[in-house]
Amino acid sequence: MAEKNEFRNPDAILDIKDRPKFLPWIGLSLQHLFTMFGATVLVPILVGLDPSIALFSSGVGTLLYILITKGTVPAYLGSSFAFITAIQSLMGSSGYPAVAQGIIYSGIVYLIVAFIIAKAGSDWIDEVLPPIVVGPVIMVIGLGLAQNAAENAMFNEGNYDAKYFLVALVTLAITIFFNMFLKGFLSLIPILLGIIGGYLFALLVGIVDLEAVKAAPWFQVPDFQFMFVDYNFHFSLAALISMAPIAFVTMTEHMGHLMVLSKTTKRDFFKSPGLKKTLFADGLSTIIAGFIGGPPTTSYGENIGVLAITKVHSVFVLGGAALLAVLFSFVGKISSLIYSIPTPVIGGISFLLFGVIASSGLRILIDNQIDFDKKRNLMITAAVLVIGIGGAYLKIGSFELTSMALATVIGIILNLVLPVKARSEE
Repeated sequence: MAEKNEFRNPDAILDIKDRPKFLPWIGLSLQHLFTMFGATVLVPILVGLDPSIALFSSGVGTLLYILITKGTVPAYLGSSFAFITAIQSLMGSSGYPAVAQGIIYSGIVYLIVAFIIAKAGSDWIDEVLPPIVVGPVIMVIGLGLAQNAAENAMFNEGNYDAKYFLVALVTLAITIFFNMFLKGFLSLIPILLGIIGGYLFALLVGIVDLEAVKAAPWFQVPDFQFMFVDYNFHFSLAALISMAPIAFVTMTEHMGHLMVLSKTTKRDFFKSPGLKKTLFADGLSTIIAGFIGGPPTTSYGENIGVLAITKVHSVFVLGGAALLAVLFSFVGKISSLIYSIPTPVIGGISFLLFGVIASSGLRILIDNQIDFDKKRNLMITAAVLVIGIGGAYLKIGSFELTSMALATVIGIILNLVLPVKARSEE
């Protein structure tokens, strides 16, 4: 249980330092593993890397993150989508050795920024990220992913499929039912039960392919690609130019997720353990992934949604999920079984997970009594929401500022330059 004289969130069923009993621990960790699995293995599939390495590096990266932050931040690190286009381009022109360099360079950028923050301090955060910016940005993090959830729920290889959508809606209904009407331990794993229920229904309607599970071996070693062992290092300027700048985009996402976690757990992670440690941990995780053949890592909104819904914030649960990820990366049949979960099942779950994140942003605005009769507040919120949810992005050459990052930057700028009152309000 939590240490004496340490803050404990009264709303949490299991707070950050609470350790569950063994069997519930396994169930709670599996819930997080199932939630992140689909997205984490999708990235390497899209760019031509080994999904098992991505699963392994996500687990190792998460454990490293927990260790560096001294078990104070309940975050899970999975494969980052922000680098997909750059990795695909480098893979086609220069091969994996250049991709690995680019991944490592992006991690080094994290370490440099973490070092600067450690020296310069982070008092500026409250100034540039007040509730009027944080609330809408968190809403964008949730609602910006809504299209992904809907596409997973409705489309079968790019075509609308009513059977897929039915599976998604049944999964959603099962999860809501479990969340509302179960008690005891079962009430803590509604996402896991929803995925299992949706999977069984998907089996019933015939959209689950088990051939890969049958063919997969029980034991398999991921196809690791170790730098200096499996290939030689040759400096690639293209890798540096195309990959390193993207780190600034993912840093924005990192801070956005830290905002949501702070709100969910009733803490301020920007102050303790501080951005210097969370950025350092995230960057080091990405560097390790680059050295062993995995994609860059980043914190996952899906797992934050699980924390918010279940009110189980224990780092032991996230650590357990990380250990299971490492273990399952060597067990072919289990990895294949989890990978066989159809996209509409994940889509149905995501309707809840992403919506809960968006609701957290709305709650920040309500809790801080943001007055929307003031034009300044209305202008900031309107711009952030429409740019972020609408999918607007800024692209200069190979560098692309995603809609979420762009919305965050614009929100920060508007907050800093707009006067407290419009002239018509004076």
